[in-house]
Amino acid sequence: MRLVTFNVLHGASPEDGEVDLDRFAAAVRALDPDVLALQEVDRGQSRSHGADLAQVAGAAMGAATTRFVAAMTGDPHQRWQPALRTPDPDAAAYGVALLSRYPLVGWRDLRLPRITPPVPRVRRHPRRIELAHEELRAAVIARLETPGGPLLVASAHLSFFPGWNHLQLYALRRALSVTRGPAVLMGDLNMTPRPARAVTRFRPLASAPTFPVGEPRFQIDHVLARGDVGDVVDARAVRLPMSDHRALVVELDRTRLAGSRR
Repeated sequence: MRLVTFNVLHGASPEDGEVDLDRFAAAVRALDPDVLALQEVDRGQSRSHGADLAQVAGAAMGAATTRFVAAMTGDPHQRWQPALRTPDPDAAAYGVALLSRYPLVGWRDLRLPRITPPVPRVRRHPRRIELAHEELRAAVIARLETPGGPLLVASAHLSFFPGWNHLQLYALRRALSVTRGPAVLMGDLNMTPRPARAVTRFRPLASAPTFPVGEPRFQIDHVLARGDVGDVVDARAVRLPMSDHRALVVELDRTRLAGSRR
């Protein structure tokens, strides 16, 4: 089973800033995921040609299930606001997605704690202090029926503000703890491996720098596991012709688990 998490930067290339839907679909096909967690996903945005990127990715990988959860709605350059808990399905939106070739047993979305007022942030290049308006952060959690048994999987995108992303990760851990059994948390957590492990108490399945894409120095994208999810046979960060992140790929051998169910 191949697990992939990828912050797709709404499908844009860091080289030209353009969104090419064919290039996006080809990138997903090249990853060949069985379960795919996506972050920074557009739906109905003009910058990505009005496409539903989750559906484009789902068609490219042959997904049986595609779930998109909106974090923000509207135009990011004009009226940009937190998505309602039951957003208009026809509204332009931006959020996270989870796609699977395996059947989905159940799912839920999760709105994570948010900093509401503008927060001072130090920019490095050029060095200055600015007020940042933090967007709403979201996660999608699904229970999948895989050949190795039921598996709880989450896709999340957390805040870049230190400390606040820890609080969001605690909320996500609590949501995952409601369901027992093996679980995998994937996503752009905007933190390095040590705090990600400490907060979740999950173990990492991959160790590879993922950001920035050209010469990655930090791992802020993660695949973390609870319980017996199988044996890791490969784990790597993959550069693709889009996004400012590398995709993180984990290959699991679950034949041992499948055999125990017979």
